[in-house]
Amino acid sequence: MAANEVDSTLLRLQSACSDLRTLLQSSAQMGNDLEEMEKKFDYIDESLSTIAKRVAPLQSLAMAAKALETRINRAVSPALDLLHSFKLSESFQHKLIELSDKLSIEKNPRKRLKKLLKYVQCVDQLNEAINSISRDGEPVIQKLQEVVEFLSRTKATDRYQMERLKETLSTLRALYASEVDAMKFDGLLDEALLNLQDEFEVMLQQMKHQNIGEQQADEEADQPVPVVSDLGTEMQVRYRRAAKALMRLNPDYLRTYTPEEIDEMEWESLETAISLWIQHFELAVTTVFVSEKKLCKQALGGLPEVLIWLECFVKIADKIMAVFFRFGEGVARSNREPQKLFKLLEMFDSLEKLKLEFTEIFEGESGADICIRFRELEKLLVHASSKVFWEFGLQIEGTSDGSAPPQDGSVPKLVRYAVNYLKYLTTVTYSAPMAKVLRTEQIWKAGILSKPETDENLLKDAISNIMEALQRHIESKSSSYKDKILPHIFLMNTYWYIYMRSRNSELGNLLGEQYMKQKYKSVAEESAYMYQWQSWGPLVRLLEKEESVEKDTKATATFVRGKLEAFFKCFDEISQRHAGGYSIPDADLRAQLRGATVELVVPVYSEFLSTHSALLRGKSYLSPESLQGLVGQVFNGTDRSGNGRPKRRDFDDNVPRRNSVSVEGELKNLRRSGSKSINV
Repeated sequence: MAANEVDSTLLRLQSACSDLRTLLQSSAQMGNDLEEMEKKFDYIDESLSTIAKRVAPLQSLAMAAKALETRINRAVSPALDLLHSFKLSESFQHKLIELSDKLSIEKNPRKRLKKLLKYVQCVDQLNEAINSISRDGEPVIQKLQEVVEFLSRTKATDRYQMERLKETLSTLRALYASEVDAMKFDGLLDEALLNLQDEFEVMLQQMKHQNIGEQQADEEADQPVPVVSDLGTEMQVRYRRAAKALMRLNPDYLRTYTPEEIDEMEWESLETAISLWIQHFELAVTTVFVSEKKLCKQALGGLPEVLIWLECFVKIADKIMAVFFRFGEGVARSNREPQKLFKLLEMFDSLEKLKLEFTEIFEGESGADICIRFRELEKLLVHASSKVFWEFGLQIEGTSDGSAPPQDGSVPKLVRYAVNYLKYLTTVTYSAPMAKVLRTEQIWKAGILSKPETDENLLKDAISNIMEALQRHIESKSSSYKDKILPHIFLMNTYWYIYMRSRNSELGNLLGEQYMKQKYKSVAEESAYMYQWQSWGPLVRLLEKEESVEKDTKATATFVRGKLEAFFKCFDEISQRHAGGYSIPDADLRAQLRGATVELVVPVYSEFLSTHSALLRGKSYLSPESLQGLVGQVFNGTDRSGNGRPKRRDFDDNVPRRNSVSVEGELKNLRRSGSKSINV
């Protein structure tokens, strides 16, 4: 029985060993398969890496192609729009020629008027298309230039094509520069505008000399339109030549001339327009009209009518001068803003310099109307300039309201603005025309037989009035402080600023050194003394001698130490107020105050330590030199800890130099305020 069980066990062991052998064989095969698969994966990975390396340049090319496409599209789209504008311009020119032919043969007044309206509409459309070309042409060429540069930089095309592109672009730029001017001034648009002018002259003559209502009563009447014109054909040609000569200066600013339109202009644009007006007005008078007058005299001087040539010349000039006059009148009638005074004075001064030559050019009865309008423009400029000047003083007075002054006692922006404004006004460029404006205004008020003061006295009195208004403004603002020390800092800073900015300038020379010292320097010094007494006086009084205190007693030592502790506590409070609430921006003034305060505080402290040295033994206190450094640190605003308190240590006194400021630069940065008060 036992033998059977043993045999059975052996059989099971043999079967298990056989299964195990089979499993081991399978595992070995699986390992071989896995190794084979790993080799295949390595091959695939290596293949992918190779493919990625080969594809990478293609990806870069694709990205470059995309960037190139974007740049080209960015340039081509506006270029297509520009080509469309050229096509529109060409079509409108063909239409103008067609309408002009029909208009020239039409005799019926009503039908002629309808065709004329179509002609005007076509002129407007052509003008708009040309303006679009003029406006968009340069940006389009610039974008094409960027594309060509990009192609050259990236070598996206061959050298031959690049040369062709560059040559084409250069030709396009030159063509644009010449063709746009030709389209504006020498093309069909110019001819059409002159034709319209002739048509309107005819209409005005008809309205002046004929009963148009009777003439147009019969709609079907086929009667020729009478053509009446005081300008002969030759004079029309001369007028067109003169107008073209001025149009080449590109006086687009003259299109804006009503006071309302001028008020809406940005100050920089208006400033530029006025400067161009002055230049172009002088050029028209001294060059263009002088030449035209000579030509008229040469061409028509031999006619029986003695002055016919002068009348013809005036008719040539009248329409052109009217455009200049209306712009000047619009500026003079526009809003009276402080910064506009300087451009008004420039306009007035330019007319004054041209007055004699102007009256000689437009002499006699023929030029009387133009000379009258010239004088009327001068009157408008005198009136506008004087109004702006006097209203500037009223604006300063008007700002003395409940608005808070600078919280740190610094100089108000209005004071800086006013002082630099008056400094600019008293320079050589503007003082003479301003004085002449004031003298002219005084003569108008007192009569021509009156004896006005000299120009210098007139300007001095006027400037003094503004300065007094500014002083009243300053005093009003100083009284609104709640802090008892800030009013003195405010007055000290402000009056010192006025004195230092005005002395050694035309403004200071005009008012006089004595006036400047009395009105501003002495007040600034008095305010500095009051500041020092109010701010630092209590600190000094803490160390004053106490005669009733006995010497060499414990109570006396405690009392003396208590005084020193109170002294340093008060010093810390003063330092914190200066760090957080007081401003003395002028470096020279700070240096003077620092020196005066050191002389006030340090000797008293040194004497106190020396007097009570026996009672202070065993405890260390700041030396007088260290205290001097701390006082200087208060005025320099340096080496402060996070809480704004100065560190008690010796310090190096470094006073920054005053930065130079350009008065002209400050005034040119002034911008127009939306309200009638000065917005600073």
